[in-house]
Amino acid sequence: MNQRLQQVSNWLKEKDISCGFITSTPNVFYLTNFYTEPHERLLGLFVFQDEEPILICPNMEVSQARSAGWQYEIIGFSDTDNPWELIQKSLSKRNLAISKIALEKEHLTVDRFEKVKELYPSVELVSAEEKLHMLRMIKENKEVAILKEAAKLADFGVEVGVAAIAEGKTELDVLATIEFELKKKGIRQMSFDTMVLTGLKTAAPHGKPGLDPIRKGDLVLFDLGVVLDGYCSDITRTVAFGHVSEAQTEVYNTVLKAQLAAVEACKPGIRVGDIDRTARTIISDAGYGYYFTHRIGHGLGIDVHEFPSMNETNDMLLQKGMSFTIEPGIYVPEIGGVRIEDDMIITSNGAETLTKFPKELLVK
Repeated sequence: MNQRLQQVSNWLKEKDISCGFITSTPNVFYLTNFYTEPHERLLGLFVFQDEEPILICPNMEVSQARSAGWQYEIIGFSDTDNPWELIQKSLSKRNLAISKIALEKEHLTVDRFEKVKELYPSVELVSAEEKLHMLRMIKENKEVAILKEAAKLADFGVEVGVAAIAEGKTELDVLATIEFELKKKGIRQMSFDTMVLTGLKTAAPHGKPGLDPIRKGDLVLFDLGVVLDGYCSDITRTVAFGHVSEAQTEVYNTVLKAQLAAVEACKPGIRVGDIDRTARTIISDAGYGYYFTHRIGHGLGIDVHEFPSMNETNDMLLQKGMSFTIEPGIYVPEIGGVRIEDDMIITSNGAETLTKFPKELLVK
């Protein structure tokens, strides 16, 4: 077995758990190198203490699993099959004593939870999330290399977006240009729905791009990322078009000061909550605390938002190999919003900023 699967098997032994049943696309990918989006169909991975693992996926994707390097048993099923019956047959052949199963409780539907209970009515069901979160939190060198390349492509996306700004162009005009140019570089999937917001719409942290035209004096906010080899990037930059007001400049410089201070504070052994508090204190002292409405950032990897949550109540200490975002923002309805976001990786004695697009206030 690969090292990741072996770590799960070792954990099962340590906790006296009969097996793990992993069902989310990101975690199956992490453990098998097989990435698929099964939609409503079942995807699953059984991991045992000593037995070889079993992968469950639709028949049409069995060849892809093999191509990804999976060498163990695969339970493939058609749309007319009941995969749970096939699972039961396979497990019964192994004659295993199953008394405790670790599940992704945050992911498993109630229906599938009940199906597992039908297989083993007296089984104890425990959570697999904590172990999987901790495994994925510390990135290996090959993961870091992919994250760096994904960050470069995010930088490119912002560069394209800024260049595309012109009076009268709509948010969706600019968005389409960004994604078209990234597809020409081989990017099939964005980390999330690309965000291009202009004017007062920038004051909505999760605003929806539309046909709003860009006008001189507007702030323009870009939030985007790409998926590269299964890993995500995530960058936000805010620029001004034509000219910038004193109020907009003050908000921008406050966010920039907070973002730079939070980035500087990222070192091994520093409490996650202190990173949030570093930025939040600067923004609050400037009188904008009410308008900083979200955490400082989030873990980053296979999922664009993954463990840990970078909020001020988190007592976890930063460790080498952790990857996350730093993204303070101020959102004032009558002025507009500014957010500046970078992707970070903790190193032996500090942190590396993966996204490199300039952060000084740019007036295009």
